Amino acid sequence: MPLITLISDYGTLDYRVAAIRGSIYSELPTQTLVDITHEIPAYDLSKTAHVLRNAYKYFPEGSIHIICVDSFYHKSRKNIVAKIDGHYFICSDNGILSLIFNDIHPESIYEITLGNRFDDEVNFTCTDLFCPVAVHLAKGGLPEIVGRKIKHVREIRRQRAVFNESDKMIVGEIIYIDNFGNAISNIHKKFFTESMGNYRQFDLRFRNFVTSTIYNSYTEIVKDWQHEPELHGKTAAIFNENNLVEITIYKGSKFNGASSLFGLSVGERVFIEFS
Repeated sequence: MPLITLISDYGTLDYRVAAIRGSIYSELPTQTLVDITHEIPAYDLSKTAHVLRNAYKYFPEGSIHIICVDSFYHKSRKNIVAKIDGHYFICSDNGILSLIFNDIHPESIYEITLGNRFDDEVNFTCTDLFCPVAVHLAKGGLPEIVGRKIKHVREIRRQRAVFNESDKMIVGEIIYIDNFGNAISNIHKKFFTESMGNYRQFDLRFRNFVTSTIYNSYTEIVKDWQHEPELHGKTAAIFNENNLVEITIYKGSKFNGASSLFGLSVGERVFIEFS
């Protein structure tokens, strides 16, 4: 039986996550459920996409991902189930899929039609629509039984790093702050390498911090700074596990990490100048 994962902006203080889990267990008592996170800020599709984009690929093919972020029911918006990269994604048609995937290449997309017969009775989208669809798929059911095939979903343009040729500069921005206070940008290693071309040097700048080194791992940081009297609290730029430029403070936390000490927030600009 495939795994079912849950990601939401509900937190764990209220009843909603328990209701989702109980709804699924009522139909499939032995089903394996995995909580990716329920700490997404309310309606924050960008953070949802960042977390799910980097998490889903570690799950086995055929896994079913329920996305309960910005998912409250209203008649003017479709709810969908899409098969992409061998996985099922169940969500509202709010643009989230376009943020998860650079270019949407779904194997199939279905508008969930379960609610069409009782619009006035759909109070909680995740339990009333998403959970029955997930259970149906987990049992081996076909998506066309619970929906009608469609070709397009809503798309939101994701902000991408750009190369300004006249200024010989990459302009990117912070897209995510993690639990350690690391500030993750949208500058990918491949884009950085292509932009550098025949340039020999670069300076990465944000706020009052400048560095001409981007490390490939934390091990490299420790090795390079092994003769420093104190590593703790030092700032560095690194290509993280997803090959995105990340501003990090060694052994920092959300209270004393790069985001808090430099006052960085999502949307803050990051510059890489070449020479």
